[in-house]
Amino acid sequence: METTAESAPTGAERILEAAIDLFGEHGFRATPLKAIAARAGVSQPLIVHHYQSKEGLRAACDEHVAHMVRVRKEDTVDEESQFDPFLALRRMQDGRPLLRYLTRALTEGGTHTSALIDDMIDDAVAYLAQGERAGLIKPSAVPRDRAALLVIWSLGALTLHEHVHRLLGADFLADSTPPESLHRYLRPAVELYTQGLVQQGSFDRLSAALDDPAAADAEAGGDREPPDVRPDGPARDDEKEQ
Repeated sequence: METTAESAPTGAERILEAAIDLFGEHGFRATPLKAIAARAGVSQPLIVHHYQSKEGLRAACDEHVAHMVRVRKEDTVDEESQFDPFLALRRMQDGRPLLRYLTRALTEGGTHTSALIDDMIDDAVAYLAQGERAGLIKPSAVPRDRAALLVIWSLGALTLHEHVHRLLGADFLADSTPPESLHRYLRPAVELYTQGLVQQGSFDRLSAALDDPAAADAEAGGDREPPDVRPDGPARDDEKEQ
């Protein structure tokens, strides 16, 4: 398709796209602004003009990636009862650089990564609530904690993508991934979410303890025998035998 003046990306957009690609391929620390400028076809001073610094550019990349995760998830939440916030990205060709960027951000860590994860959790709270309203997702007594756990699980699978590929055949970062290659990964995930893992009643005591920790502590304290405590310390094994 012929590119028009209206659809051509701006210099700032080309810089952002190049930075996401290179940060994902080589890491933040190993990618100089000079390389980003060359990939984007702009001058290095233009990067400074738009983003002030390399840190400022990274913050803009984080914001863009979090936004794209949100948009893609919102596009799919009404049509599928799935809970993986990155599944929509994996199914789209232009989502691969974003996933590579996320993987690098997670392995490198830092305050930027913490802020990025917090943004994703905020978004997950919103789209899970949207799923509840749509009748796809059950309500939760701890909606934010549930969202945090789901995001952490998904990010963990992304960070361990090599082992996901080795064990389940799903290559999250491949340039081209046919949908059927995700079946072995998605089938047990859907089973866990729709059927659950344990039989009904198996964890009733644990559930009650989590709902009322004080009562559980009191019950546990009543079941235990008092320890053998002496002024000079607990009895020795040879004293117990006498």
